[in-house]
Amino acid sequence: MNIGDVAQATGLPAKTIRYYEEIGLVTPHRAANGYRDFSDQDLHNLVFLGRARSLGFTIEECRALLALYADKGRASADVKRIAREHLVQIDAKIAELRAMRATLSDLVDACAGDDRPDCPILRGLAGEGG
Repeated sequence: MNIGDVAQATGLPAKTIRYYEEIGLVTPHRAANGYRDFSDQDLHNLVFLGRARSLGFTIEECRALLALYADKGRASADVKRIAREHLVQIDAKIAELRAMRATLSDLVDACAGDDRPDCPILRGLAGEGG
């Protein structure tokens, strides 16, 4: 399969696929004319990578997960460790977003939103009190 076919089958942009090749996540065969020739395994790995990235795994986490996926002698504990660590990161991001939302909500509630120049939102963003 060429890169266009693989891009369509995986839903990944060709630019992303080329990047994954550049950093060694996939290594498609090169035909005599230099064109990439993706195998079914390459396609499967790209689907795997697309799903992992959509769940927020980093490139290095994806690299480790892909290696574990290919290793039929892997310990599922290794996979679970990576996923659990990622889950902790997601929980931290959620907590951060909740705090951001609470702060912004307080600023919005404090603003009269009228024609006067006084604006608690701008004061809050500037780090000014009251």
